[in-house]
Formats: sequence, structure tokens, C-alpha cells
Amino acid sequence: MLHTSLAPYLLWAKTRQPAAIDLAGSNLLHCSLDDLPGIAGAVDISAPNDNGFAPVIAAIAAHYNVDAARIVQGGGCSGANFITMAALVGAGDDVLVERPTYDPLIGAARLMGANIVRFDRHASNGFRLDPDDVRRGMTPKTRLIVITTPHNPSGVQVDRASLEALADIAASNDAHVLVDEVYLDAACLVAGCAETSKSAARIDGPIVVTSSLTKSYGLAGLRSGWAIAPPETAERLRRARDVVDNANSAPADRLAAFAWTRQPQLAARTRGLLSGNVARARAFFAEHSEFELPEPPNCSVVFARIAGQDDAGPFVQAMLDQHGVALAPGRFFESPAHFRVSLAGSPDLLERGLEKMGLARRAAI
Repeated sequence: MLHTSLAPYLLWAKTRQPAAIDLAGSNLLHCSLDDLPGIAGAVDISAPNDNGFAPVIAAIAAHYNVDAARIVQGGGCSGANFITMAALVGAGDDVLVERPTYDPLIGAARLMGANIVRFDRHASNGFRLDPDDVRRGMTPKTRLIVITTPHNPSGVQVDRASLEALADIAASNDAHVLVDEVYLDAACLVAGCAETSKSAARIDGPIVVTSSLTKSYGLAGLRSGWAIAPPETAERLRRARDVVDNANSAPADRLAAFAWTRQPQLAARTRGLLSGNVARARAFFAEHSEFELPEPPNCSVVFARIAGQDDAGPFVQAMLDQHGVALAPGRFFESPAHFRVSLAGSPDLLERGLEKMGLARRAAI
């Protein structure tokens, strides 16, 4: 059963029934070639990218205002997470992972032979992270603490004081913290702050930050991800990548480098798309109190539940079967009472999907 057990959510996502209104994914609406004018001249089938493509690394370093020696490329954020696990975790080590979480993070640690230990981000506390819960979950064998911010699936962000506390906990236990920030640029663009102003990459300590061009910029097809780590840790990640996939596709690297030259335009596209969708979602959930959220929508995903119900599965299935609307079941995020809604796609489809959700729920009351 290995092929079905490492990442059940991704297996479902890749094999699920298509829907006319798909609110179950989380990628930002894909860019078209019109969103990247001048891209044709950027394509080549070769690139000197054995340890990363220098223009991409320089662009990422400038984006975060960190030294280029800290940047390691990976095949999307998932690839960056994987090489982080491969570099820092061995068989028999403990990996402390938040719950609920994005299940490939657990699957990657299991693939390394690690023991999975959990700490909870409680729905009753709005899925906020409490460093004391992390302290209680640490063991003498803990080598890695794994979190997401904004939290996948809830979209709730971890505050800087908590991130600094995690860095201190890890440093005092000969461990690292993996912070998956794949949604962070998008959340900051919606909030009107600098894209990396809340990044854990700006905190000293044994922290590895991962992200990509996918969730915030609509460029999933490039599989352009990265990790940001202290220089010695970054070198460990590069050498782990030698035995994973070695290097990115050269054409994808060249296209990613071109995309970085258009980052202000891409950021404006994201801001326009998500700001409108978040406003739509805020208005909808404010009107429909039968749906509960940990906080008002402020990210590209929301994690809702139906008031008074412990299993959202029947509602999610009915939305698909009867209304053609796909939602992500909370059971894949260890929270069966919830379901995840993407705000990252077409504004028209989101509006229609939310309207159908409201009509379906009121008809059931």
C-alpha cells in the first residue's frame, strides 16, 4: 500500500472527478503567455545550472534580501521540502509536524524512515501556533520541526514572535525548523505589505524556508521552487539534491529567470486577482453564518466548517454530485469537520461556486 499511503491528498487531487467549478485546488490561476510579454526570446534548452541557475538564485536572493549562498533551488516547493528532509533527517530520527497539515510533508519524512511526532494547531484556537505545544512535542531524537505559514489548510499566519521561539527551540535541541511559506507572498500582496516582510528567512537560526513561483504567481508549470537556509545547511541541501533530481530543467530555469524580471507585473496580477476574490469570500462568509472560519479570509485558501457538524464529507460530496462544485475534503487534512476552498482561481467561478454553496446549505437547513 506504499503507493497510496505517503500523500493521500495528492493521490485524491490527481485522480478526483472533474468539476465545472473547481474550488478544491490551491494554485493561483495559471499565467498565460500574454501575462509574460517578451517570453519567447527567453527560451533555450541549455543552462549552466548544476548548482542552480545563477540568474534565478540572484533574483530570489534579492527578493528576500539575503545572501545568494543561502539559496538552493528545488523542483517546486514540494521538491525543496523533499531535499530539506533528505538532507536533515535520517532513519529513526523524530520529525515534529503540525496537525492539521499538508500530507506530503508527512509522506516525505516517512520516506526518509523518520518517526512522525505531532503537535496540534487547535481549531478552537483558530489554528494558531503555540510554541509551548512545540516544546512539549520535542524529544531527544527530534531533528526537524515542520510548519506552514500561512497554514495549509487554514490560511492562518504564524506571528514573528512564535517563529523566533521555534528557532530558539530548534537551536537548543540540535534541530532545524522547516517553514513552508508557499502561500506567503500571495497573503502579503493581499494585505498590501512587502511580499517577504513576514518571512522566517529574515530570522537568525536553524531555519529552512521553502517556497515557489506556483501559489503566489501562477507559474506552476515551471516547477521553480527554492529553499533558504544558513549557508552550511544550504550546502547540505545541494548535496542531497545530487541524488534526487540533480538540477532543474534548463528551459524551465531560463523561463523562471525571465519571470523574475517581470515580478512586479506578476505581483500586480496576483494582487488584483486575490484582493477581489478575498473580498468576495469575506462578503459571502459574513452573510452565511452557518459556515464557520478560524478568521476572515485573508489568503488564497480558507478552511470552513458547517456549524454544529462533525463531518463535512456529505456536504462536500453533495456539492460535487449535485452542483458540480469541487471542494477539498477536510479529511485529507486530518480535520473531517472542515473543507478547504480555494480563492486563487477565476473570479467568476468563485462567485458561482460560493453562490451554490450558500443555496445548497440553506436548502439543507
